[in-house]
Amino acid sequence: MPVEHVIARRQSIGKHMRDARLHANLTQEAVALRADIRIATYSRIENGHASPSLDTLIRIAYALDVPLTDLVR
Repeated sequence: MPVEHVIARRQSIGKHMRDARLHANLTQEAVALRADIRIATYSRIENGHASPSLDTLIRIAYALDVPLTDLVR
């Protein structure tokens, strides 16, 4: 089981993803399709329930049209 600070960081990244998605006026489905990942996977990452690989984070940032650093800041 991940330690508390890891879970908190994962949730923070999910919040940045959600903020970027809402700013772009996109649905979770639209981002998932653009990132070529399953909608359920995207939802779990955005809600802080899953740890994405670096490649997946890069694809999500590209789908949201934001720098990767904006998601992990």
